[in-house]
Amino acid sequence: MLLEKPIEQAINTLKSGGILLHPTDTVWGIACDPFNREAVEKVRKIKNKPEKHPFILLTHSIEIIKKYVDNIHPRIETLLSLHQRPLTIIYPGSDSLEPPLVNDDGGVAIRLVKSGVCSDLLKAFGQPLLSTSANLHGDKTPGHFGEISSDIIKSCDYVFPFSRDEKNNGLQKPSPIATYNPKNGDLEFIRE
Repeated sequence: MLLEKPIEQAINTLKSGGILLHPTDTVWGIACDPFNREAVEKVRKIKNKPEKHPFILLTHSIEIIKKYVDNIHPRIETLLSLHQRPLTIIYPGSDSLEPPLVNDDGGVAIRLVKSGVCSDLLKAFGQPLLSTSANLHGDKTPGHFGEISSDIIKSCDYVFPFSRDEKNNGLQKPSPIATYNPKNGDLEFIRE
């Protein structure tokens, strides 16, 4: 497999507390091990993200989401398994996570990544990734690798190889974000 070596290098970077610049199922992201506080702070500094702004988690399976979310309504589980477009959901009340992975109300934003290089990376890593778009906080999200600032690229410990032919090379837009009501399973969209 052509991507075996880059995924291996990316995982070694993550496990050593490094910062990764990688393609996601939407846009290019800055990522780290979410349970390494020093790495999380590095990402915050690279992005110039305010303390009060939480990050999102990426994962490849509903089972991993269930480790961090107390209750997923069956409607949401069905939606996640059938929905083709990437979707970030803010789940309320995650007791197993702390800031900056949760918001002031204890909610956690998680996106299920179903395919592509990012999904392969998540499967190989075996746990969620903290990920954020590859731009400074408040700046426009880059639509492709060529729009990522050289300062951000230089700040990352490993830059996933860029390929114009790759499906998941960040030529999309950020995912919609919705809040989840555990009582009725309804979603309210914050960003579409």
